[in-house]
Amino acid sequence: MRPLPSLVTAGFTAALLSAFPFPSPPNLLFFAAAASFSVLCLFRPPLFTSALVSRRHRGPYHAVTMRRADSPPPSLSFSSPESLDDWIRPRLPSDALASWGASPGTKSLHNLWLEIFHGEASLLLLPHSQDETRGGEDGSSTLLRVVNVAAVRIRNSRGAVLVESHQLLSDGTIRHRYRPLSEKMMPGEPVEEAVARAVREELGKDVVQIVPGSYNMRVEERTSASYPGLPARYVLHSVDAEVEGLPEEGEFSTEENGEGFEAMEKAIFVRRHFWKWVDDNDGSIERAWG
Repeated sequence: MRPLPSLVTAGFTAALLSAFPFPSPPNLLFFAAAASFSVLCLFRPPLFTSALVSRRHRGPYHAVTMRRADSPPPSLSFSSPESLDDWIRPRLPSDALASWGASPGTKSLHNLWLEIFHGEASLLLLPHSQDETRGGEDGSSTLLRVVNVAAVRIRNSRGAVLVESHQLLSDGTIRHRYRPLSEKMMPGEPVEEAVARAVREELGKDVVQIVPGSYNMRVEERTSASYPGLPARYVLHSVDAEVEGLPEEGEFSTEENGEGFEAMEKAIFVRRHFWKWVDDNDGSIERAWG
């Protein structure tokens, strides 16, 4: 659609032309110039419109300077758990890798390889200037595990939040959690689909409704609990949701239905989830992520 000033100018010129009889030969040059100006106004954006947009961008409507987002470094990939072992071992603290899968509640190197292979996590090698976990420390690069997580706050009729207190792992150990239902997201997966998958795999329910306007996203940097010594960045996509068919009070447990790959690959996986309803009057459940 053409800007209004151009249309007005063209219309005025056309009206001027129609007001005169057919031009005699001495006036042909004048009418040719007027017609050219009319066409030019229709097909060329006016200069003062661009100036108006520029002033608007500098005003209060654009308080934040717009810039192009930095391209993230490519995610590392490995053909096998053995190749990951060879690459990552010299880049971790000397005693870190030995604790993976051996200390209670931790996962193995095989688990990390499966996460990377299936896209549930990315392993990045960042320059220190891009690594917020290392501040201004000197050095060439640092290792970072990046995970997108769907976090679901489910409430009962009295407003209590459903919290996963702990998990029973396949090696018989207990991993303490104290956080709402959460699920690692697949590449390009919408939040709604990740939430439905989390409810289905961990709670065994098929009906979930996300509360409109409850979505919130934030980023946390901390050492991975599953892989001690490996810095992690969690991109948390949080929503409130209602799930039908859950117990309204007390504690209960559910069987994990979504870790078939881990079981087939003989990696550590979750067998059961243990849940309880917790009053969240002081926001402590939110801080449990920190």
